[in-house]
Amino acid sequence: MNSRYLFLLLLSAAIFTSCSKKLTGPYALTNKVYTHQTDSLVAVLKHEGPAILLDSLGKNIPADWVGTVNFNLRKPNYVIIHYTAQDSVGQTLRTFTTVKPQVSAHYVIGKDGKVTHMLNDYLRAWHAGISKWGSISDMNSLSIGIELDNKGNEPFAAAQIKSLLILLAQLKRSYNIPATNFIGHGDIAPPRKPDPGTYFPWMLLAQKGFGYWPDPILVPAPPEFDSTTALRLIGYDTSNLPAAITAFKRHFIQTDDTPELTPCDLDVLYNVYRKY
Repeated sequence: MNSRYLFLLLLSAAIFTSCSKKLTGPYALTNKVYTHQTDSLVAVLKHEGPAILLDSLGKNIPADWVGTVNFNLRKPNYVIIHYTAQDSVGQTLRTFTTVKPQVSAHYVIGKDGKVTHMLNDYLRAWHAGISKWGSISDMNSLSIGIELDNKGNEPFAAAQIKSLLILLAQLKRSYNIPATNFIGHGDIAPPRKPDPGTYFPWMLLAQKGFGYWPDPILVPAPPEFDSTTALRLIGYDTSNLPAAITAFKRHFIQTDDTPELTPCDLDVLYNVYRKY
């Protein structure tokens, strides 16, 4: 068996074993559509042929196909955490299995801690939207999206956070995701999105190795400290500076999300910035 064919078999197995094969229950039809679409992706991967190129006179440029033996799947390098802002897990699952909204995520976690896996980790979900983090403007292509059943106006359930931490540990281990790369939707889309909001326990996540949190004793920011540059070096898009400040404060201050930095906020920012 040649290596390319073996690779495709392994890829097919990875995709299909990661999603539900059950064709019964309320999502039987959407599970069938999922399988059909992954079939289509595998068909694209199986295409092997030379590039068809023409010069300015319409003449074929010589081309050939030689399969390399040095390749693998692209892997996610970020985890983006959201809240659903919907009434229930059921409503979110309906949203993510309906074509019109054009939104999805890899995982949905209910208040009871139940984890619903909706998309293979190697595939691209539509969860980040228009966003930017550092120099990255297509977060969907590099990230895993996790939705938590919460409207944003209440604390997150203990069972939900317990399941989240276990899932994050598995993702970090499986894909070697750096601690810096566990962030929120509001961090990458400051003008548009506030989630996972000020109730989200970022400090607990940082203690477990998912993201950073300021130290208990803060080193004061020096007089010449450039807060805008610090925000940008952390990853925030500062083209809308008030929105970037608000996003930073939702994540790292949490008691105040006004678009101004107090002296205490500057100390927190300086402390966080030094970790990057």
